Amino acid sequence: MVDERVHDDVQGKRTRAFEEVYALVCTIPEGRVMTYGQIATLLANRLSPRAVGWAMHGCPKDVPWQRVVNASGGLSTERMPDIPPGLQRHLLEEEGIAFRPNGTLDLGRYRHSPAGEGAQ
Repeated sequence: MVDERVHDDVQGKRTRAFEEVYALVCTIPEGRVMTYGQIATLLANRLSPRAVGWAMHGCPKDVPWQRVVNASGGLSTERMPDIPPGLQRHLLEEEGIAFRPNGTLDLGRYRHSPAGEGAQ
């Protein structure tokens, strides 16, 4: 059922909710980011933040995956064995995003909030 919330590993064919994740991520402007939880909230919590992460891991090549970060402004892709270490950070720095010494970015400065969305 499409309206069920997906919590854990998602196997098989992409769901319509994944396509909605990709469409939303494509609206994030260069130099801005959104969090996994923020995306989940905007999709009426049909996906958990973790499932948003799984969707991003298998996203099409034209989706700017690097613009999705964790709730601390950190990069969760550093733990992924198939993504070169430092790639997400490099791509975001190329877009003008600065990182703190602890490796996080300032969500207050770089968070993208679509029209009509309250702060997440």
